[in-house]
Amino acid sequence: MWLNPDQFAILTISDKYNEVAENMLLLLAQKGLRGYVDHRSEKIGKKIRDTELSKIPFMLIIGEKEVESGQVSVRKQGEGDLGTFTVEAFAEIVDKEIKELVKEF
Repeated sequence: MWLNPDQFAILTISDKYNEVAENMLLLLAQKGLRGYVDHRSEKIGKKIRDTELSKIPFMLIIGEKEVESGQVSVRKQGEGDLGTFTVEAFAEIVDKEIKELVKEF
């Protein structure tokens, strides 16, 4: 996970959430995480499927509900939906996973 070029992908439900996604990307980059925003005008199901196939560890889904709550829906590759979290809580999840993986070595 810490070796992946991208630790997460931000997937928006609609193009109108791209600016929120870009701001979230900057926040996560400041926390030392690597990822990208999927700007394609595809349905969310296709974006999720493509990201799963790309083996990106986490997907952050942003839609109207998430923007209103100030949170993000998180999916883990191979496991599915983890629930909604703040950006800070998501960063802590990734940090914890990385520390657990490092312990194994």
